[in-house]
Amino acid sequence: MTDDELKKVAREVRKGILVGTHAAKSGHPGGSLSATEIMTLLYFEEMNVDPRNPRDPKRDRFVLSKGHCAPGLYATLAQRGFFPVEDLATLRHIGSYLQGHPNMNDTPGVDMSTGSLGQGISAAVGMAIAAKHWGDDYRTYALCGDGEIEEGEVWEAAMLAGNHALDNLCVIVDNNNLQIDGTIEEVNSAQPIGEKFKAFKFHVVDVADGNDFDQLRDAFAEARATKGAPTCIVTHTVKGKGVSFMENQVGWHGKAPNDEQFAQAMAELEREA
Repeated sequence: MTDDELKKVAREVRKGILVGTHAAKSGHPGGSLSATEIMTLLYFEEMNVDPRNPRDPKRDRFVLSKGHCAPGLYATLAQRGFFPVEDLATLRHIGSYLQGHPNMNDTPGVDMSTGSLGQGISAAVGMAIAAKHWGDDYRTYALCGDGEIEEGEVWEAAMLAGNHALDNLCVIVDNNNLQIDGTIEEVNSAQPIGEKFKAFKFHVVDVADGNDFDQLRDAFAEARATKGAPTCIVTHTVKGKGVSFMENQVGWHGKAPNDEQFAQAMAELEREA
């Protein structure tokens, strides 16, 4: 896809995030918006997936380790055709298959149930090990938050991945510098993130603008070309990206827009078209 086509998809993904969280009156828009370009590029260009066959054993796997950003994953999957876009309005409703955190048993396209921070990357490492063991060619991608990587389990998983040279694993860190209680510096910064992953035998790619498709595309190409080590892509993003009053505002980590805010945000995204 061209960058213009990807940007159009990303706008629709952002609208889907807002539709879902507004309808639910809860959810996590901030980190979903910061990771929109990452998930859009993964599902529309980078990964081998087929919405008509979501359980294809040959498909690439994606694990949303920061599972609270499910609104972003759902909006991306809907745009890719895994389920109707209209269903995004059922987010977090009783009886909906779009729950507050991803559920692989109910939601087409979800490869791993996540939510407890730190556990998703461990599952992704297991998927990568399984592919090596069985001689399968699929790649596994895991998206972590920069607050999430304060969890010790993340580094246990990284140690295993590095020691087993899992070059079919790509970990992406959404480094938007904000978590639920404030900036990562105020809470418990994991910086320098790249150097830590290097210490665990990862090849590291630093992306200056994680909301830029060209930079992300180059990073994923470098990850695919890297042999003998897993790759970590550290993406510097903007929390709440695309909605002016949400950008770089920690309060939008886990808060839904009210009617007025929803209308303003949707109008801003329409003007970008």
